[in-house]
Amino acid sequence: MTATESLPSPSAADADEVMTVTAARALADGTSCFVGIGLPSTAANLARRTHAPDLWMVYESGTLGASPATLPLSIGDGELAETADSVVPVTEVFNYWLQAGRIDTGFLGAAQIDRFGNINTTAIGDYDAPAVRLPGAGGAPEIAASCGRVIVIVRQTPRTFVERVDFTTSVGHGSGPGDRERLGLRGAGPVRVITDLGVLEPDPRTRELVLTSVHPGVTAERAREATGWDLALAPDLATTPAPEPHELAVLRSLTGRG
Repeated sequence: MTATESLPSPSAADADEVMTVTAARALADGTSCFVGIGLPSTAANLARRTHAPDLWMVYESGTLGASPATLPLSIGDGELAETADSVVPVTEVFNYWLQAGRIDTGFLGAAQIDRFGNINTTAIGDYDAPAVRLPGAGGAPEIAASCGRVIVIVRQTPRTFVERVDFTTSVGHGSGPGDRERLGLRGAGPVRVITDLGVLEPDPRTRELVLTSVHPGVTAERAREATGWDLALAPDLATTPAPEPHELAVLRSLTGRG
């Protein structure tokens, strides 16, 4: 019996847990992942403890191959440095690893995201006189530009899922087909947006986000009501597989709910 199999079976998952488990499953074993703090970090650490033990996690602070025993509070958390394969200057993380295309997956959150997967983490409202000043870009623009692919994890509301972001901090698919290529962006951009209601993916032709899966108990209409544009549905709309008991148990041990 493995460590995870010996854990007790937890109760039913809530919406955030379904979202986090779904995001964790999107990360393949043996790949590299540039991890953002918050929900992306929780999902990546869950993946490493379940199906992807050889997931190689990189944090913006310069920690390569970090394997924290607890969830880091920030990119400067000492736990990341203590458990990393190597700690390098931030400039090396970006110049040698990220911008050179050596990272498979970028894992990001968002304050706003629009129909083409562009992300805003800078300001809500007018930039010069915003209603809310957000934390800013950090390394997100480079992650969105240069990782092989980008996965976004964010709660779905009309305030977050908007027709057009108030400020483009990180380019997704711009205004549609060909924009990433025109801007010289290396990576494929957002390939999946995972929310507390379902999963969205870019249409291969238009690059507009389309609902491809709803989580258990969620209707397509509810997901559309939580979106600030006329959200299209995939013709083969699926239902997300529910979290397995061992996934929930590991997640709750990470977040202190176990």
